[in-house]
Amino acid sequence: MTDTTEMQALVVDTVDAPFRLTAIAKPVAGAGQVLVRIHAVGLNPLDAKVRAGQAAHAQQPLPAILGMDLAGTVEAIGALAGEWQVGDEVYALGAGIGGAQGALAEYAVVDARLLARKPASLGMREAAVLPLVLITAWEGLVDRAHVGPGQKVLIQGGAGGVGHVAVQLALAYGADVYATGSAKHRATIEGLGATFIDYQQHTVEAYVALYTEGEGFDIVYDTVGGATLDASFRAAKTYHGHVVSCLGWGQHSLAPLSFRGATYSGVFTLLPLLTGKGREHHGQILAKAARLINAGKLKPIMDPHHFDLLTANAAYDLLASGAQGRLAIEI
Repeated sequence: MTDTTEMQALVVDTVDAPFRLTAIAKPVAGAGQVLVRIHAVGLNPLDAKVRAGQAAHAQQPLPAILGMDLAGTVEAIGALAGEWQVGDEVYALGAGIGGAQGALAEYAVVDARLLARKPASLGMREAAVLPLVLITAWEGLVDRAHVGPGQKVLIQGGAGGVGHVAVQLALAYGADVYATGSAKHRATIEGLGATFIDYQQHTVEAYVALYTEGEGFDIVYDTVGGATLDASFRAAKTYHGHVVSCLGWGQHSLAPLSFRGATYSGVFTLLPLLTGKGREHHGQILAKAARLINAGKLKPIMDPHHFDLLTANAAYDLLASGAQGRLAIEI
């Protein structure tokens, strides 16, 4: 492009409509904001739900530019935006929520509090797929459950987006980690370093007896919701067990948890983006996690396919049909 006041962006006009590549005005960083040149955008199931009109909680009305997770370089800095410098490599869960412009564009303005320096050991594509799932895993395990050495931790859905990060995070904190999945997920879960549990072959009571001598797990992180959250209540340790869920949105009986004297916490990662409160904690989590990543203790499982703005529709199709790992669109 020759007009530097414009940029290319993908717009979704209506529910389930294809992406439309168009030129729009390039945003300008305001007070407390940083203009980021986007290099890659991570895709999450939530992105597909927003496009399909099935994510009212994200408060992103259409037409819109979608994309929440991003990695890129600092292009310009607004007033009161901290100590960022032009050219800094960053990553963030920083766009496409609550009516804000998403990251499927050449540039986006991001609240400076949400940004962290990109892990030096990762490329832009790898870094872009981490923020949402990483913050979600961290808030559950570290902030809510206070994971630590020697604890027995069960991750429900250990091969999923949040799950595969939660497994690695719990291991990095010294926990003894177990993870559920179907038979096809065994190699992935064991490759991450966790003990695999086939939930289709073993009842909750059976694997609690086998791996905890009937005592239950110190921490159970449910990343699936529904019946899996109910199962998690039955897997918690008596008196000291703590169940965390990032999908605890249904109607559930707390009786199994209450009879164990155990506790529960919910995680709603989008809350700071929707309310403006606590945004600095997202940036802090990503900064701390970058140290673990650079130390080789955490990495994303990537799908081998590559996409750009021109092939974004195919990326979303693959997201819906079942990718082999995390997906990103490179810009």
